[in-house]
Amino acid sequence: MLFFASTYSDNNRYSKDHVVLLPLGAIEQHGPHLSVSTDTDIVTKIAQKAEAVLPDKILLCPTLPFGSSDHHLYFGGTLSIAPDLYTKVIIDLVQSLVLSGAKRIVLLNGHGGNITPVKQALAILSKRFDESHQPTIALATYWELAGKAFAGDVPMESPALSHACEYETSLMLHLYPEKVWMDRAERAKRPASNGYIPWEDDEAYRGVTVFKQTAFISSNGSSGEPRLGTAEKGKHLFEQAVNNLVNFLSSFSTWPLSDKLAE
Repeated sequence: MLFFASTYSDNNRYSKDHVVLLPLGAIEQHGPHLSVSTDTDIVTKIAQKAEAVLPDKILLCPTLPFGSSDHHLYFGGTLSIAPDLYTKVIIDLVQSLVLSGAKRIVLLNGHGGNITPVKQALAILSKRFDESHQPTIALATYWELAGKAFAGDVPMESPALSHACEYETSLMLHLYPEKVWMDRAERAKRPASNGYIPWEDDEAYRGVTVFKQTAFISSNGSSGEPRLGTAEKGKHLFEQAVNNLVNFLSSFSTWPLSDKLAE
């Protein structure tokens, strides 16, 4: 079911017994070889395919195309919402759904920079609505939901998804080949490994986080090995992303609504 193709009264009715799915994208630089629409394009296609598989369980909202991308501003060609404001935007959008009667809401994320401000929004929404409306609101990032498919499983040759990398390049070659310029793809210069911080996608995460603007960790705005991207790999990744999302949404739709346990 498509939110933007329905009347307000239909949306209000469907919100009560459907999973409301809101995709979150970004418009930002993706190295010299990918369109700035990459994150929005990929997450939108995944959400649309999942809705086509589960039309009686999902109420699909339009994708929020702009994300929290301040760390990419140095390269230009980026439209960003600052992290603190992005948190407020998510709060307002989800509040609109809750006040319309939505009980099960999934924010399907397609951009790494959105994760922290969205988690902050979820904490505020929980405090605001757990007592009065008792919705269940989940953040699901598609590559994390799909697990090993986006973390080095065959046929992928890089150990993890990063940014404008083998994974995103492959997905775009499959979904939007006209938005990929492989003759411009190149591995960026990256900081030397220090054994703790994953400046590059081949450094294991060890529980230490340092945040840097992209220009300090990539010479051209990309990461990983974009030249390894292929449409065949992208088809595999897309199918894995959709299958795992469908499985999650099917499960989520059956979760009992929250009851207050403490008196």
